[in-house]
Amino acid sequence: MSSSARHRTLWPALALAAVVALVIVAVVWLSGRGGTDTSGPGNTLMTSTAVEIEAARTQLDQLPVADRPRSSSGYRRDAFGDAWTDTDGNGCNQRDDVLLRDVVKSEPYRVGRQGGCDHDVLAGTWIDPYTGESIALTDAKQGSQAEKVQIDHIVPLSVAWRYGANTWTDARRLAFANDLRELVASGGASNQSKGGSDASQWQPVRAARCGYAVRYVAVKSAYALPTDATEKRALQDMLATCP
Repeated sequence: MSSSARHRTLWPALALAAVVALVIVAVVWLSGRGGTDTSGPGNTLMTSTAVEIEAARTQLDQLPVADRPRSSSGYRRDAFGDAWTDTDGNGCNQRDDVLLRDVVKSEPYRVGRQGGCDHDVLAGTWIDPYTGESIALTDAKQGSQAEKVQIDHIVPLSVAWRYGANTWTDARRLAFANDLRELVASGGASNQSKGGSDASQWQPVRAARCGYAVRYVAVKSAYALPTDATEKRALQDMLATCP
């Protein structure tokens, strides 16, 4: 075989090998990275440090105590802007930011690129922070699977509305609804059960109550949302379960 013939035979094989190598690199790269902080094991049952617990107790004592609102009259989801708006400007919507932050990093997970987003979450395992249930999705874009992991507002938007968000500007409501401190990836059943309930109307399993109360109080404190006597008592009881 002539030298030129050997070259013509080798080039297709070399090109194929290069493509395969690039695909392998891409898969490995996508399986463990994203545009937000990927440190830590991912979400678990809600837990808090001693410093966070003490801060929550102080913040709860400092929250204004108002009369208990009778209803969420006039509440509309769209009053808080479009769902999962990319308020941090990283190219990905807040849903993907939360899914990546909370995915269990010790288990396989996949992300891809979609438009300007470099961590469109495609698959992974999440721990429902309210029950401890492990939920694995092989295709997070498939409807029935996607419903199993939902993004929960720690302080429901309707609760924020009746405690004062109804008087906020549109910009402040948008910021609240997409604040990562207020969002957590939870099991779909838990999210639906919790719905628009405040901390006196719904509570997670006992092991998660301390962390849930800490997060709930921190959000209310950050946005100067008042509490009422019934809700405050429920939050105090949950904080009493803290170690």
